Amino acid sequence: MSRKMQPMEDELFPSTPGKFKDRSNRQFHRCFTSTSTMFLWALFLIALTASYLSFHSFISTSSKYFSTTWGGIQWERQVRSSAELRRPNGVSVLVTGAAGFVGTHVSLALKKRGDGVVGLDNFNNYYDPLLKRDRVKLLDSYNIFVVEGDLNDQRLLEKLFDVVAFTHVMHLAAQAGVRYAMENPMSYIHSNIAGLVTLLETCKNADPQPSIIWASSSSVYGLNEKVPFSESDRTDQPASLYAATKKAGEEITHTYNHIYGLSMTGLRFFTVYGPWGRPDMAYFSFTKNILQGKPITVYRGKDRVDLARDFTYIDDIVKGCLGSLDTSGKSTGSGGKKRGPAPYRIFNLGNTAPVSVPMMVNILERQLKVKAKKNWVEMPGNGDVPFTHANISSARKEFGYKPTTDLQTGLRKFVRWYLSYYGYHQGKAL
Repeated sequence: MSRKMQPMEDELFPSTPGKFKDRSNRQFHRCFTSTSTMFLWALFLIALTASYLSFHSFISTSSKYFSTTWGGIQWERQVRSSAELRRPNGVSVLVTGAAGFVGTHVSLALKKRGDGVVGLDNFNNYYDPLLKRDRVKLLDSYNIFVVEGDLNDQRLLEKLFDVVAFTHVMHLAAQAGVRYAMENPMSYIHSNIAGLVTLLETCKNADPQPSIIWASSSSVYGLNEKVPFSESDRTDQPASLYAATKKAGEEITHTYNHIYGLSMTGLRFFTVYGPWGRPDMAYFSFTKNILQGKPITVYRGKDRVDLARDFTYIDDIVKGCLGSLDTSGKSTGSGGKKRGPAPYRIFNLGNTAPVSVPMMVNILERQLKVKAKKNWVEMPGNGDVPFTHANISSARKEFGYKPTTDLQTGLRKFVRWYLSYYGYHQGKAL
């Protein structure tokens, strides 16, 4: 019996010839071997994990580099071609927010008169990005190249200034809208403050330094009740976060003007409207809802007082932008060092003829030939102000600013564009 079991034991526990088969010793070796194997496996797994993490980090970093939408020889050619001057004494302008409402119109106006124009836009989804893409198609037909990128990407900004020695920056990029600030406040800090500082840092270090014209807002007048609003009025009572970021922008630009010699012109826009406009604006959303047979919400102030706005047609705003650019003067710094005082200016760009919101709705009804279904609601405490009214005497004196389009004429042009763009005919979508 013991002999029959012997071969099996030998197979299970083979021994070295001439050695005594000690069962306890075998257990020790098995345990030691098992522990060593586990230790080696553990080292292997640790090494494998470390390699994976390193590789993953490399891929992540590399993907950011390789997936960038800017850079390269072809990209630089497009930028240079777009910035090429086509008139004597022309200017080369970087337009931020070029796919936006005002940015598109200003870019076209500059290009049509022979200036070099390069656009920058991040195509965010605050409103339908498709509208922005269609604006860019229009710009592209005029050989205006719009770079897709974020204003906070300093490497991109520095690269643009390395490729083109811009004489001017038309800074129109911003997170717009008063009410949206209550939903996404950080987007306003990111764009209107951090993005502005990133741009100014790039401009101060540029050689030569460009002159900067940028979009402030009539909202900075906040709770001011003196009318019409003048640039000398107090602006330290903002009624919304959006207004506060624009007021902060005025203070920041003043600092960069004072320390670094950047020529700064701030433009306080008053309720801009017109073709290719912003869908979040009241006149735009009213048009959509009226055509679709949906009710519109018309806000009223306290004691049922109608709200009023100084509606300013886009063509008049464009004239103001170009006039302020042409008279902006030069920056006086170089390489971040100031050599002398530089211009610092603030202008209102409005129409000087406020119209009540109900009157605006009446004009739309006549243009659309559709009666609106109205819901009258008291204005909530969301940052909106009851009225705006621009004093434009400073802009008129400085560069001959004179708006010429009344609200009825401007809305007629807007409705014509809206029906054409969205395919409406006799109140029905095609």
